[in-house]
Amino acid sequence: MPDPDVNAAVAEQLQDGITFPLAHPLEAEVARLIIEMVPSADMVRFGKNGSDATAGAIRAARAFTGRDRVAVCGYHGWQDWYIGSTARNKGVPKATRDLTHAFPFNDLAALDALFSAHPGEFAAVILEPMNTTFPADGFLQGLIDRAHAHGALVVFDETITGFRYSEGGAQELFDVTPDLSCFGKGLANGFPLSAVVGRADVMREFEDVFFSFTMGGEAMSLAAAKAALTKLRTDNVIARLHQLGERVEAGTKALIAKHGCADFLGFAGHPTWSFLTMSDCNGVSSFEIKTLWMQEILERGFISVGTHNVSFAHSDDEIDRLLAAYDDIFPLLKTAVEERAIRQYLRCEPLVPLFKLR
Repeated sequence: MPDPDVNAAVAEQLQDGITFPLAHPLEAEVARLIIEMVPSADMVRFGKNGSDATAGAIRAARAFTGRDRVAVCGYHGWQDWYIGSTARNKGVPKATRDLTHAFPFNDLAALDALFSAHPGEFAAVILEPMNTTFPADGFLQGLIDRAHAHGALVVFDETITGFRYSEGGAQELFDVTPDLSCFGKGLANGFPLSAVVGRADVMREFEDVFFSFTMGGEAMSLAAAKAALTKLRTDNVIARLHQLGERVEAGTKALIAKHGCADFLGFAGHPTWSFLTMSDCNGVSSFEIKTLWMQEILERGFISVGTHNVSFAHSDDEIDRLLAAYDDIFPLLKTAVEERAIRQYLRCEPLVPLFKLR
């Protein structure tokens, strides 16, 4: 959401210029802020979106290790190296698809099986350090230890968790340090900027690994990032996100219980990025339930697919409005599921899955 301090910094930079032939001083200033805040950051390279950062990190890991295979957990963007491992792989060469291997979150045995099946072949393990589920005790450090024993690097995709779970991201919150990390989204308060950061010896691969963009040094997004990261540190932004998110969590869980919806509704995730989850129930699919829920929440003025991405711009009044909407919608869902009557309430066809993200 817009922030007056960020917007003012962008407006001021607009008077100075947007894209320059040489690196703008803001690149160094923002890189310095990231290095001060993020445990894994010795050096920084900027991109424009999360897919840039994750693709750059994987290319650097392959260059550093001299290996090709990648183990993935979570969603990491549209580039061939990742999307080829999903059902949305049309147009991706089979040779590329075969180099990427998915494993489930919190499942070290599945990662061990991949390493055993392809000894000495993995360049990297990339994952979101948390999504809907908290990491089990020892999972993240165990993953890092196993990857390093195999000779592979670990990449944290913190495109969403970065500058949200804590000032230093999920890695700071969970006290683990990957080799490389990827950031975006909140980095510049929604302006198009991403970053791949990490160990100096690995990041030096970017001296030869080609990672270049026409708008790569675009200064307005860098000005936005400088203002956003500075405000993050001075205005207790993370504490406010936790406070708002905890209200959403407590209120949503209470309403699920109040309306007897626990058989098909749940709550998951971190307070600053949480999820209203839906399950098959009484012969009604989760996608039918979600379609009805989306129809009703949109009608009440909320754009949502079931996630609660709280921001510093949100107020307590807006949390109250959300919970009031849930108080209206949950009884309708309960009736529709109990009576197996979802379709009679829908004014559209039910959603269908494109592919499993996580």
